[in-house]
Amino acid sequence: MPTTRADGAAPPDTADLTRLRRAAADCTGCGLHRAATQTVFGEGPCRAEILVAGEQPGDQEDRRGKPFVGPAGRLLDEALAEAGFQREVLSATNVVKHFKFTERGKRRIHEKPSRAEVVACRPWLVAELRAVRPRSLLLLGATAAQSVYGPSFRITRQRGEPSAPPDELAGLCTVAVATVHPSAVLRAPDRETARAEVVADLRAAREG
Repeated sequence: MPTTRADGAAPPDTADLTRLRRAAADCTGCGLHRAATQTVFGEGPCRAEILVAGEQPGDQEDRRGKPFVGPAGRLLDEALAEAGFQREVLSATNVVKHFKFTERGKRRIHEKPSRAEVVACRPWLVAELRAVRPRSLLLLGATAAQSVYGPSFRITRQRGEPSAPPDELAGLCTVAVATVHPSAVLRAPDRETARAEVVADLRAAREG
């Protein structure tokens, strides 16, 4: 449960997205804030039909402070449009709010967040759900899905299947659907097939 104030780790007890965003900027719940440029909070209408949640911000998102503005975000926008979504009814976020990376020369290479880092950031996702109250929660990638359903969730077996939210999130959304992260599509040997499968999963989320 959220605390009544932001203490550097937990979100304040509020459904006001502006207050949540300001509080998240000072989050020190795990060590990722030390190297990241900034907290990348969710963005979109306060009463969105769909909340889209990915793993974590990437390099461009970290620099610009907005979710899904890099290559994977552009692919996601195209897939959402093809699946029949209207962007103005969507809110987008990540289950981890800071960019985790390894430096390789001048490049910052994405590094998967640990389970402890995902768990530390989960209260912020719950707070966003409480504020947005979407009909559907769309989870992009294994990290996002396991943040909600636990480490036993497998994208390979359960992708595209509308599911009831876990008890802790009951009443905060009606249905959740998981699919692969758009970055996985960009890396796929057969990108067109991978993209078509994501579009099919997104349609299931819209109709679920």
